[in-house]
Amino acid sequence: MGRGKLRIYLGSAPGVGKTYAMLAEAHRRIERGTDCVVAFVEHHRRPRTEVMLHGLEQVALKEIEYRGGVFQEMDVDAVLTRAPAVALVDELAHTNVPGSRNAKRWQDVRVLLDAGIDVVSTVNIQHLESLGDVVEAITGVRQRETVPDEIVRRADQIELVDMSPQALRRRMAHGNIYKPDKVDAALSNYFRPGNLTALRELALLWVADRADEYLQQYRGEHDIRSTWQARERIVVGLTGGPEGRTLIRRAARLAEKGAGGEVLAVYIARSDGLTAASPKELAVQRTLVEDLGGTFHHVIGDDIPAALLAFARGVNATQIVLGSSRRKAWQYIFGPGVGATVARESGPDLDVHIVTHEEAAKGRGLPVARGARLGRSRIIGGWLIGVGGPALLALALTHVDSDLGLANDMLLFLSFTVAAALIGGLLPALASAAFGSLLLNYFFTPPLHLFTVADPKNIVAIVIFFSVAVSVASVVDLAARRTHQAARLRAESEILSFLAGSVLRGDTSLEALLERVRETFAMESVALLERESDTAPWTCAGSAGPRPDGRPEDADVDVPVGDHMALALSGRVLPAEDRRVLAAFAAQAAVVVDRRRLQSEAEQARTLAEGNRIRTALLAAVSHDLRTPLAGIKAAVSSLRSEDVDWSPEDQAELLEGIEAGADRLDHLVGNLLDMSRLQTGTVAPLMREIDLDEVVPMALVGVPDPERSVDLDIPESLPMVNVDKGLLERAVANIVENAVKYSPPDQPVLVSASTLGERLELRVVDRGPGVPDEAKERIFAPFQRYGDAPRGAGVGLGLAVARGFAEAMGGTLGAEDTPGGGLTMVLTLRAAGRASESQDQTLTRTAAQAAQAAQAAQAASAAPAADAAPAASAAEAAPATPAAPAADSEGPQRGRHA
Repeated sequence: MGRGKLRIYLGSAPGVGKTYAMLAEAHRRIERGTDCVVAFVEHHRRPRTEVMLHGLEQVALKEIEYRGGVFQEMDVDAVLTRAPAVALVDELAHTNVPGSRNAKRWQDVRVLLDAGIDVVSTVNIQHLESLGDVVEAITGVRQRETVPDEIVRRADQIELVDMSPQALRRRMAHGNIYKPDKVDAALSNYFRPGNLTALRELALLWVADRADEYLQQYRGEHDIRSTWQARERIVVGLTGGPEGRTLIRRAARLAEKGAGGEVLAVYIARSDGLTAASPKELAVQRTLVEDLGGTFHHVIGDDIPAALLAFARGVNATQIVLGSSRRKAWQYIFGPGVGATVARESGPDLDVHIVTHEEAAKGRGLPVARGARLGRSRIIGGWLIGVGGPALLALALTHVDSDLGLANDMLLFLSFTVAAALIGGLLPALASAAFGSLLLNYFFTPPLHLFTVADPKNIVAIVIFFSVAVSVASVVDLAARRTHQAARLRAESEILSFLAGSVLRGDTSLEALLERVRETFAMESVALLERESDTAPWTCAGSAGPRPDGRPEDADVDVPVGDHMALALSGRVLPAEDRRVLAAFAAQAAVVVDRRRLQSEAEQARTLAEGNRIRTALLAAVSHDLRTPLAGIKAAVSSLRSEDVDWSPEDQAELLEGIEAGADRLDHLVGNLLDMSRLQTGTVAPLMREIDLDEVVPMALVGVPDPERSVDLDIPESLPMVNVDKGLLERAVANIVENAVKYSPPDQPVLVSASTLGERLELRVVDRGPGVPDEAKERIFAPFQRYGDAPRGAGVGLGLAVARGFAEAMGGTLGAEDTPGGGLTMVLTLRAAGRASESQDQTLTRTAAQAAQAAQAAQAASAAPAADAAPAASAAEAAPATPAAPAADSEGPQRGRHA
């Protein structure tokens, strides 16, 4: 009996329909006559999933008592006794109740497979063991139930069950996944669009890698060497020359023409050490490849064409991009070149592109060996050992009676030659070899004390000694220089890597960068100088160290950056090879200056633009919205003062009531304008203290029309206290609730509820109004913006902008979500008391800036038709939620819903 086959439905998130798909597959197999049973399926009381169980044989579950409760688990022994052809086992990552046959369900599945039973199972991507840390970083939820990746990878079939985040959230809002009382928490926590999108990408990438493994395994088993063009993989051959950037960009354009194209840049270095390739240029090309979404590879190989083709076939590449040869015409006498050889030997499965570039046919420079920068003491030591050592050795050997033999004498002299090469370089070693040969001839070869040799064998021995000494000295010196070059290039690459990473991330200031230059090159001071024109005086843009130079010509080292900028260093003169890294530092310093200047200009332009827009909107509000209540007050006062009409007490009371209502409305509008002005100028300074929500929320409902009928309160007394400014919070809640009541139907009261979420509290204002589309949810928080066809007399559009500004000034957030079943839910998130990481004094010093930033962020939303609309999505999603969504899935097709 053979081992059973495992088929897994892999879900991108809970609720995408894995269990439904598994049950549908069971029905198809039963229709074909396959003996199929349900070993375990968790339907979570979902109607459509329960319907799919009809007509399927279900093996009775095993009941296990544990800690006073009774739990049901899959009865592995019963399934083995039934011995079906196919068993359905849901939730592969499930942990069994203690007392079960195995600790994990995937272990139960392995038992069934060993018994020859085919198994169809389900699992979510977040339950794979290797992705635990990634999923926790994305969702904030640690998955306690996991399955080893190897179990899923060894499955005979893996089918991805996927759904867009928007469709999954609609399914959740319809109540097709969780019960209605859990929908709000799930949508605002685990099932946020960002979480679902990230999980979906993880699932797609994991399945794609698995498909690639299947393909590579199949090709290996069948010894397939030809390229299968299932996916465009373009290999770029780099030489370290400046043409590499052109080749990389060309390959990226080729990859974009096909779906899923991949670029692999490869530099092949000879095994004999460093070549003429520029490490700086290779570093730039590596960065370019990675910026374009490709990968960089470093390969060792003496036969460049063969190594390049082997690499391309090893990665199943479909195309190779090479540059036109840089050799001159006469250099082709040494061979056809790499491009021609690769094109000839590539075969029909690899397309070779020869790309022209500016460096073509300009000649290739020969490798230039840079000598090691040895100090004076090492050079003197090398000469002393290379010359003085053989002299002392000859003196010692002539005073020793024992005859060691010419061969041993040569080995002793050779040791000094090697030592001279290690310490002083090649020249002392060559001198040592020549001097040692003369000493061997004079003292140790007959006739003694003459520079003649009687025995021809001794002549051959001395010649061989000199040749070996020169060869060994050359090899040792070359190895020493290569080691020095490698260490230097490694240090340069680390410095350049630090530069590129820190500046691109924007976390390095100009002063810190210049200080790094000063420390790296051991200089006394460094200054970045600039001037407006060739005749203008130099000014210092930034400096590090005492007494920086004011002019480039006064410095020990100056590196020009463009036409009107230079990096000036004082302290010592740098060697030429250090200027390459120094030029990179200078270029990065110029980038930092330009970035700082552009940020300042952009901030000024943004401030001016926002100020102009606010002034325009304010004029419009004053000209219309403020005039409406003034006109009503004016009309009522004029009527009361009219002597032509004898007003009855009831009429007078009605007119006075109209005056009072107009005055209240005018006071509300002016209050919002003043609040927005305070946020704009950054003068909001909250007085933070610990209070209970049930002290503030009822006070905020005073201005709401008929609050007992229009608002339902659900503020538990067990909630922890919050760290807020009571006045700001009351004003923010009042604006939110008044806005919700304005748009909610008369027979549907607004629900104001509160709950804890980790270290924060959430205040939710739920209405059943018309709602707001996703694309308009941020615009309703902008000042002077109202959504939809709200009447112009409905307000100046500042209520929600002020509420968000106050919320963020207190360290909270304000956003909006769709209300399941229709409408919108405003979510105000506040810090719980005792959880703040900063003291009250620190909070007071930075709240003004926070408020200004909040107002500017709100104003950045694009203009929309005005109204203090219903709530919108928060600017930053709330902190990760606590409850992890179960691994079970939803059912089949879902109905559409208008949010």
